[in-house]
Amino acid sequence: MKVIVTGITGALGRLVTEQLVAHKHDVMGIDRRPWPDPPDGVEIVQSDIRKRPAEDVFRKWRPDALIHMATVTHASHNMGTTSERYRINLDGTRALFDACHAFGVRRAIFVGRHTVYGAASDSPLYHTEDDPPLAVSTFPDLADLVAADLYAASAIWRFPELRTSVLRLVYTLGPSRRGTLASYLSGEKVPSAVGFDPLFHFMHERDAAMAIALALDADLRGVYNVAGPSPVPLSLLCRLTGHARVPLPGPVFEQLVGRFGFSSLPRAAIGHVKYPIVVDARAFLKATGFKWKFDEIQTMESYRWA
Repeated sequence: MKVIVTGITGALGRLVTEQLVAHKHDVMGIDRRPWPDPPDGVEIVQSDIRKRPAEDVFRKWRPDALIHMATVTHASHNMGTTSERYRINLDGTRALFDACHAFGVRRAIFVGRHTVYGAASDSPLYHTEDDPPLAVSTFPDLADLVAADLYAASAIWRFPELRTSVLRLVYTLGPSRRGTLASYLSGEKVPSAVGFDPLFHFMHERDAAMAIALALDADLRGVYNVAGPSPVPLSLLCRLTGHARVPLPGPVFEQLVGRFGFSSLPRAAIGHVKYPIVVDARAFLKATGFKWKFDEIQTMESYRWA
């Protein structure tokens, strides 16, 4: 199968590419960043996904499938303003699905995040795919990712000829030390909220890559939560990854994040260190037969000793 992967040069994008090559797919990557030494046979087009060169890849190569991973978060974004990030996530997603429709792509996978459900005191412990994404009300910086997620999901009925799946992945963690959770754990001190020890749901980055490749082979259609082993409390996550967890009162939290050795975190994200975001991924497991290789302890240790 001919597969376009956007965001291919990111840590997870590279692991997904390894999986696709191992599954004998032909891979073409689109990314603003270079990949000087991709696997044999993998081609890279260095372009913004909103620009003409990206559309030309669809026009000339006529892919069978798209795996869209070129969204950016508040933790990874270093390309300008929040409005620019919004345009990348929403306008970029729209451009890709329009290209899929225009050039006869048969399958599309949008790789989203479980954080779109939002972190709130009245949230269910386990979110199912039927739960609405309410992150905008608890963390406005996620508005662009929620919008991109909903736009991708709308393609399920707008383009019935395009088998679309939206994967809401839990946090990834591993030796690359990249991603939102790794960024949160990156400081000498990890800020937390006094009186709270929420569950954190994560999976090994290699298991996440395997799950995405399985979603392609399973020809999924619909919205699916994707997770690995059981979630763990923040206190245990910090201890087993070798970080000092420091509980802070709300007003002090807002003043200290990103300073004095504390890892950086948007002030509005305090809900994410108070309340859990845990997902029920049984539908994905049933549809794909996915079985993770790394349990929660192995995943934390792979990050710690990288």
